[in-house]
Amino acid sequence: MQTLSRNELAQLFDNTFQGAPDLIVRSPGRINIIGEHTDYNNGYVLPAAISQAVYIAIRRRTDNAVHLYSADYGQMIKADISELAPTGTWADYILGVADQFQGAGHTSPGFELVMTGNIPMGAGLSSSAAIECAVAFGLNELLDAGLDRLRLVKMAQAAEHTFAGVRCGIMDMFASMFGKKDHAILLDCRSLDYQYVPLLMDGYNLVLFNSNVKHSLAFSEYNVRRQECEQGVAIMQSQYPSFHDLRDVTPQILADFTGRMPENVFKRCSYVLGENARLLAACDDLKKGDLAALGSKLNDTHVGLSQSYQVSCPELDFLADVARTHPAVQGARMVGGGFGGCTINLIKDGFLGEVIETVTGAYQQKMNKSADVYQVITADGTSLL
Repeated sequence: MQTLSRNELAQLFDNTFQGAPDLIVRSPGRINIIGEHTDYNNGYVLPAAISQAVYIAIRRRTDNAVHLYSADYGQMIKADISELAPTGTWADYILGVADQFQGAGHTSPGFELVMTGNIPMGAGLSSSAAIECAVAFGLNELLDAGLDRLRLVKMAQAAEHTFAGVRCGIMDMFASMFGKKDHAILLDCRSLDYQYVPLLMDGYNLVLFNSNVKHSLAFSEYNVRRQECEQGVAIMQSQYPSFHDLRDVTPQILADFTGRMPENVFKRCSYVLGENARLLAACDDLKKGDLAALGSKLNDTHVGLSQSYQVSCPELDFLADVARTHPAVQGARMVGGGFGGCTINLIKDGFLGEVIETVTGAYQQKMNKSADVYQVITADGTSLL
């Protein structure tokens, strides 16, 4: 993906479709500071929108034709607004949102759209959610539909479920739409209540190391972990019928079930309870500006994900371990679903280049792979340009 200014994107639209767009929308990617595999357990997450973003320019047509152009793929895809169906391409993230508007009674004419951006693909920064939120926000403006941001988030999530075929949680879209510069979002995935938590990086940097590994286990094992958590809740429901999620369980109650559920199920439940507690404590750290304490919790989360939840892999473990050997790295952990992707690293100012050289060099030597590096900075959520 590439970065274009507003004028450059307008010019690209003009070159593609002859004329000016009706509007241009920016929608950011996201990182998750802490809180992995807690979303589908109706727990807490702590994402933040980042400066890397997707940009769309869009213009209403007078017929039913939908013309979509990706500047990054150099590809045009055409459809009919009255006969929308998945294509198995990048266009599904756009067409799925248009389908949600049609289904909700906000009848759309055809439209022309140009898309570009600078969110690295496959790095776990939620480029798909950014596309969906950009399109939802743009169509809401274009059609004067008057939908609030939460409704747009839910439509973006539904589009991913129905057209992209990914049963994702709501965090990615929520972070993209509701992001606020210099803040993370403490999101309760059960109630969708949220609050902004200061994320002031004075003296520190947030850096991602991309392992450039994606194991085939990721999707199947994700479903297994979800089932194991549900199994743990079901076992505890025999004694506590009011329990619906791991969110309802205390560590003391879980301890009472030691030996009364499969060991793997107990370990998964234990991790989720610990991660929710770490996340809430991390919010207190951020409110105090105590990034050293936050870093310690990132380290603990990686241990939990690797040993208790067992969703890491040798590449991610190595990246986190080698980073933590450097005294300027306050914390390091894998991010996302697991079995590949990135680590997030909290690095002190003045040592960024040194840490990057140390980690990438060691990774190349040990794994015979290159690790891409992305520095992330918080940003505001989806908006018109």
